[in-house]
Amino acid sequence: MVNYKLYYFNMKGRGELIRLLFAASGQKYEDFRIEKNDWPEYKSKAPFGQAPYLEITNGKKTIILSQSVAIGRFLARKFGLAGKGDEEQAMVDMYGDQISDLLNEFAKFMMEKDETKKKEIYQKLETEIIPYHMKFFETKLAQSKTGFFFDSGLTWIDLYLFNLLGLLGEQRNQLFEHFKAVKTLYDKVSEYGKIKAYLETRPETAM
Repeated sequence: MVNYKLYYFNMKGRGELIRLLFAASGQKYEDFRIEKNDWPEYKSKAPFGQAPYLEITNGKKTIILSQSVAIGRFLARKFGLAGKGDEEQAMVDMYGDQISDLLNEFAKFMMEKDETKKKEIYQKLETEIIPYHMKFFETKLAQSKTGFFFDSGLTWIDLYLFNLLGLLGEQRNQLFEHFKAVKTLYDKVSEYGKIKAYLETRPETAM
C-alpha cells in the first residue's frame, strides 16, 4: 500500500494543484500544513529547500518529490489524469507549461514588498499579461466538446488553471466577461464530482 504525505503551508498557492489531484482521484493522503514558524524544521527535509514536497512511502521504501508541477504530473499519471496517449499527454504538458508561465508572473506580484512597484506589476498583469495568456486558453477551450481542455475528459491542467483562477479572486469575474470558455472550465471543475465535495470542506485561507 502506498502512503502519501503532502508538506505545504496553510494556503492554496503552489500546493493546491496537488490537493485537487488527490481530491479528483479519491486517493487518501495526509495534508500536512506547516506553520510558518515551524518551516526551518521541515525545510531541511525538502530536496531543494522549498515547499510543497510530497513524501511517498511504499512498504520500506520512501521517496520525496519536490517542485509542484513535477509532483502534479507524477500524480496525474498515477491517477489517469495526464491525458490519453503520448501525443495528448505532450499537449497537456505544453498547456501546463503555459499556465506555469502565467503563475510565475502572478507570483512576482504576490512576492513584491514595495507597494508602488506592486501596483505597477498588478496593472501590467491586469491589462497585458493575463489577457495575453488567457486568449490561448480560450481558443483551445472553445474548441472542446467537454468544456475541459481535451475531449478525453478532466486532466491535471484543468485543475491547474482552475486553481490559478481561484487565486485571482474577484478579478476572475471580469475576465470571464471576455473569456467565456475559460468560465465554463472554471464552473465545470467547481461542480466536478469529488472536487465539489473537497471545495466545500477545504480550510478557508487568504491565498
